[in-house]
Amino acid sequence: MEIRKRSKNRTPASSSSSSSSSTTNTTVNSLDDGCLMHIFSFLSPIPDRYNTALVCNRWRYLACHPRLWLRVEPSGKGSGDTGVFPSLEGAISAARPGDTILIAAGGNHVACNIQIKKPLCLVGGGDHPDDTVLTCSRGSESALEFLSTCKVVNLTVRAELGCCFLHRSGRLIIEGCVLQCEDNPLDFLSYPIMSTAKSSCDAFASTLKGSADGVTVARTRIEGGAKAVWTSGSLVLQSVRAIYSRRAIFFWFEVGEMVPTP
Repeated sequence: MEIRKRSKNRTPASSSSSSSSSTTNTTVNSLDDGCLMHIFSFLSPIPDRYNTALVCNRWRYLACHPRLWLRVEPSGKGSGDTGVFPSLEGAISAARPGDTILIAAGGNHVACNIQIKKPLCLVGGGDHPDDTVLTCSRGSESALEFLSTCKVVNLTVRAELGCCFLHRSGRLIIEGCVLQCEDNPLDFLSYPIMSTAKSSCDAFASTLKGSADGVTVARTRIEGGAKAVWTSGSLVLQSVRAIYSRRAIFFWFEVGEMVPTP
């Protein structure tokens, strides 16, 4: 009788060990597409979601799915697919607050006085910012005009006359970009970044970096123009850092409300 009891007790132990081993052998790739895409939706577009697209073909398909990105393809590639637009202006108009727009590398992307009134993230689709260029033609006040919190990553913006980015309100984050103003006799009218925003009247909101109006620039090349930033509101340039390389100068700085010194 004792032997039988021991054998009965051994059976569930072996089954539990086999079930635990099968559980531990579960990998991320064993998840279905819907579950994996839901996980990708929690990743920041740059660099996390961008890096997941480099893992394998399946991850690239899911990481670049229209449910996670809107795409701009001026060449007409994928024009029949949902979430693919021939122009940046069309993608911005169709985007919902919080969407990410992936702008394809190469091609001719025209951006003239495009207003952005909702929180968006604009990402260049190339390996380097020089691979994706937005061109603002002469006679336009700006390439992009921001009236909401937005993030711009891995893009080159060229303005013949005027400014690359016109910041009206919200929090604008510029990361890993190239802002170029063409060299001409009217350089004094050309600025890579212009801000007309005023400091918030809400004392609590002004203390929060993420909610207060302002501009944050990181690892960005700025070329041409009278000066890097021109402000006509109550915000000021501060916390400027620069790294000099052989070919360019990379800037980090803030444009925000001046913090009074005690």
